Amino acid sequence: MRTSSLHVVTAIHSFGTAEYLSQTVVDSLLEECDLTPKPGLVDARGAGSHQDMDLELLRRSAKTLRLTFIEIARRAIGEEPSLSLREDLGEIGRRGERRMMAATGGTNTHRGAIWTLGLLTASAASLSQEHWLTHSICDRASEIARLPDRHVPNDVNNGTLACRLYGVTGARGEAQEGFPHVQLGLVRLNHGRKSGENERVARIHALLAIMAHLGDTCILHRGGFQGLERTKQGAQQVLNDGGISNPIGMQSLARLDRMLRLMNLSPGGSADLLAAVLMLDRLATVNGRG
Repeated sequence: MRTSSLHVVTAIHSFGTAEYLSQTVVDSLLEECDLTPKPGLVDARGAGSHQDMDLELLRRSAKTLRLTFIEIARRAIGEEPSLSLREDLGEIGRRGERRMMAATGGTNTHRGAIWTLGLLTASAASLSQEHWLTHSICDRASEIARLPDRHVPNDVNNGTLACRLYGVTGARGEAQEGFPHVQLGLVRLNHGRKSGENERVARIHALLAIMAHLGDTCILHRGGFQGLERTKQGAQQVLNDGGISNPIGMQSLARLDRMLRLMNLSPGGSADLLAAVLMLDRLATVNGRG
């Protein structure tokens, strides 16, 4: 059941904005972890296409990041976008990555989420609560993301390598463009609710809508353009077949899941954006819009 706006506002005043935002992010990450079934992803059924992580590890990683998001929110409270803010947020995020790696034994569970949710957390913290509107938070986060960070290391990870090889902009481009796929996911989530879908189904359909359109660098890194196109088509087919409440749609989801596992593909970028959808959806309840 979704939290009432009065209860949320009371919680913010008693808990503190930074702590509230951090807890909202962690809760959203945990809800994304637990959501089942997710094609190719870790969920309550198992490890999906992953050999190096499971649900317990993902949940531990999410909880470990609570301090990181508190630090991000505290640094950004009441701040306008600036070079110093951008660079400080980058340093906090890199410390968070090291904290995550220590907690997971070196497994990259949430690097993309730290970037995406960190920017949205900083954006929300910089705005007053009455301006916690999706477009306002995404626009402010985009402003921050477009600023340069002189201290970004030159090391190459899977996401940056995929961007170079395939000419896509990845998570950085998603942020700089105002999180269009997060907003797409929110539209699909609310459409599902209005259509009578239960919360689990509406969230899975939001994930599939993101997968059907996102140039997910996690997919590109392992499967190239062919893997990405098959993933997009498979996700759209599930929705075209009536979604997971329909037996035909559920069969399409099972086919997509098998294909992703056989090709060793995981839509991790889409999962990060779903967590962002859940975060912004929670913040929308603060002023009675949820």
